[in-house]
Amino acid sequence: MTTASPQEIAHKLGSGLLSFPVTHFTEDHSFDEAAYRENIGWLGQFDASGLFAAGGTGEFFSLTPPEVEQVVRAAVQEAPDGLPVIAPAGYGTATAVQMARSAESAGAHGILLLPPYLTEASQDGLVAHVKGVCAATTLGVTIYSRANAVYTESAVAELADSCPNLVGFKDGVGNIEQMTRIYASLGDRLTYVGGLPTAEMFALPYLALGVTTYSSAIYNFVPQFALDFYNALRSGDNAFVVNALNEFVIPYCNLRNKKQGYAVSIIKAGMKVIGRPAGPVRAPLTDLDAVELAELADLIKKVS
Repeated sequence: MTTASPQEIAHKLGSGLLSFPVTHFTEDHSFDEAAYRENIGWLGQFDASGLFAAGGTGEFFSLTPPEVEQVVRAAVQEAPDGLPVIAPAGYGTATAVQMARSAESAGAHGILLLPPYLTEASQDGLVAHVKGVCAATTLGVTIYSRANAVYTESAVAELADSCPNLVGFKDGVGNIEQMTRIYASLGDRLTYVGGLPTAEMFALPYLALGVTTYSSAIYNFVPQFALDFYNALRSGDNAFVVNALNEFVIPYCNLRNKKQGYAVSIIKAGMKVIGRPAGPVRAPLTDLDAVELAELADLIKKVS
């Protein structure tokens, strides 16, 4: 895996379901590295095609850059052979460049470039941002289009032409027309990743747009169900997919939508339900209350 090219890593990522593990914290909100390492080993027993350490589900936004490197290094060391570990980079361009270089030195196999912090930017500015990060690393880079970094098809095309190690496009917007434009323009030049909260909700319509994989947050606590859903999707078993949507995914999303930030909090709650607690979320996120936790437990029983 260490000798695989960025394109080979991207192909691997596009071939199956992607794992976005939570980051474990102790009760005083410090990184619980021992618990995190043990969990990476447990998740490694299932058949994911890539592991994204310290991503959005892993509370990237609440970690310091040294903590991000610590999490990434732990994931690299604990992940099974052949499973690529993708590290995050974000904030301003200078910080993102530094994080990409730190990820490479930690042994990561690729970079997920998250939106810049806070400020809005023109497409020219976003293009310069991505070019700066791509130039700073030999690793393949996947851009995450969402929030204040929504890329147009012309910007993505320019980046694909200019940056040989730009290998992936992760969508966190849910604009079908925009995804159609990007896929029609670039085809198989990039690997396309579904990146909306609870990506299973969008997996069926997105498959026709070349989005062959997605970031499954529920993989953290119902990994076999998440894999069964993905395999049914790819094999065309729409009856299974629709039943799973009605039985679990849609009620789960209804619970997730009860409060801002629950897209992450509910994953740690699910870990608690299955007896693999990952500690609390860090502020500004908040944990589910006891009633919501019980409701989640009832849902998990249906698919466990």
